[in-house]
Amino acid sequence: MPTTFTTRQKALAWSVHLFTATGVLTVFMAILAVSAHQFQEAMLWLLAALLIDGIDGTLARRFRVTEVLPNVSGKNIDYVIDFASYAIVPAYMIYESGLMEGPWNLAAVFIILLVSAVYYGKEGMVSDDHYFVGFPVMWNMAAFYMIFVFQWGHWANILLIVVLSILHFVPIKVAYPSRTAHWRWPTLAATITFFFALVSITLLYPEKRVWLSTLAWLCLVYFAVFTVWATLQSTSSNTMSG
Repeated sequence: MPTTFTTRQKALAWSVHLFTATGVLTVFMAILAVSAHQFQEAMLWLLAALLIDGIDGTLARRFRVTEVLPNVSGKNIDYVIDFASYAIVPAYMIYESGLMEGPWNLAAVFIILLVSAVYYGKEGMVSDDHYFVGFPVMWNMAAFYMIFVFQWGHWANILLIVVLSILHFVPIKVAYPSRTAHWRWPTLAATITFFFALVSITLLYPEKRVWLSTLAWLCLVYFAVFTVWATLQSTSSNTMSG
């Protein structure tokens, strides 16, 4: 016999979907900011979208949204907003910031968008043990580092985009901060530290604080080391089981 849910439970479930959908508003505000070359404001709006995306899954599980509203897919709402906030808007930001010269600028952005679209079509983007498989579509974070932290030249930026694009399809295991069990507390600590550094660096830009840049670099190194460790562990386990 199907479970009957109360009006309150349905209202809470709809509230979670509405909360997820507000991500599209932050994305639109980021587009307006990029159009005005207000990259600081755009990055803060993208961070707001990231926070919404990080919280809504927990709320959905807490209020049993899938069971209460089986005909409305929060995951599909997520996908639409995520592709915009993690790929389209960051690509637009990278393009408008002029990090690469001439036709290379548009070509690099085309690469970002194409590999992101194909990656979203892949089965198994997230592994059974809650890792992203391949570099996830996190071009918002790439844009942050490229614009606010690295500030490299033309060819270095092109090389970075090409490398990250290739890594979309290399079976590395990247931490899913809110779900990966291994190194859970250090990863959460690194994530919180990174958010602090991101907000602080963005708000202070173009002024630079060495200690904040160092903090951002250390967080990047932590996640890189974790990725190498998790990938080697997975390869070792597969070899043993084979």
